[in-house]
Amino acid sequence: MLKMLIVTHHAPDLDAIGSAWLLKRFDAQHYADSQNAFVDPGSTINPSEAERLGFQMHQVTHVDTGLGEFDHHQPDRGREHICATSLALDYAIRLHPELKQDEALQYMVEYVTAIDHFEEIYWTDPSSPRNSFMIHELINGFESTGMHDDDSLLQFGIHCLDSAYASLRETFQARDSIKNGTSFSISVGKALAIVSKNDQVIKFAQKAGFMVVIKQNPEDGAIRIKARPDAQLDLISLHKKILQIDHVGTWYYHPSGKMLLNGSKKHRNQRPSSITVQQVVDLVKEIYS
Repeated sequence: MLKMLIVTHHAPDLDAIGSAWLLKRFDAQHYADSQNAFVDPGSTINPSEAERLGFQMHQVTHVDTGLGEFDHHQPDRGREHICATSLALDYAIRLHPELKQDEALQYMVEYVTAIDHFEEIYWTDPSSPRNSFMIHELINGFESTGMHDDDSLLQFGIHCLDSAYASLRETFQARDSIKNGTSFSISVGKALAIVSKNDQVIKFAQKAGFMVVIKQNPEDGAIRIKARPDAQLDLISLHKKILQIDHVGTWYYHPSGKMLLNGSKKHRNQRPSSITVQQVVDLVKEIYS
């Protein structure tokens, strides 16, 4: 298989990075090991420059520049709600039709398209400094540090998109898996007990209104218990009760009173609990009902 050259514009923005990312991740046969090159916006790479890099023009793909398949700056496309990334997704779906059902990927491309059309001005509180933590602003910030070149900026953005895709997939899986948990009532509202490998389940369940969430990892048996910050309860009583019956597991009680953890990626020496989720549920009902 011939190695390919992806060409985009200097100082690649989220759309340029997103379209390159889609090709690299979803047409890996052609682009997984592709090399990158950069031109002025709207331009195409000179054949002699491509040859200098070791490529013939049939090995070159332009994204977000050059007015080709993966560019949207042509006069007849300028007013359409598309971008280079959405055009790359269309291509990826032709290769892998199942991607049309990939909710995380669809959400990402919709986000990139919105940013490319500056639609964040319509979002709630668009001038809030918290927006500086969004992925496109982090790319801008990375560029502003001066500690990069075009290729390192592209690689930074690709790492961001890999992370965003993984996080979104976990989030949507967490949303769908909550229905497999056991919901019960306590004095401050709803609580949920669930067995899941997904680390996003607790956060999503709390955002969905559950005041206390109990999650056990089926792989190692570790249990994590969290209460919403606005829950009018403290987990210290539960901690004391658990320690009376669990003489195996390592538990950490957070001083906020809202977290009781038997398993955490931050703690490498914790021992899984010997008690079951149902035992924890019974204790929570006993203490907080």
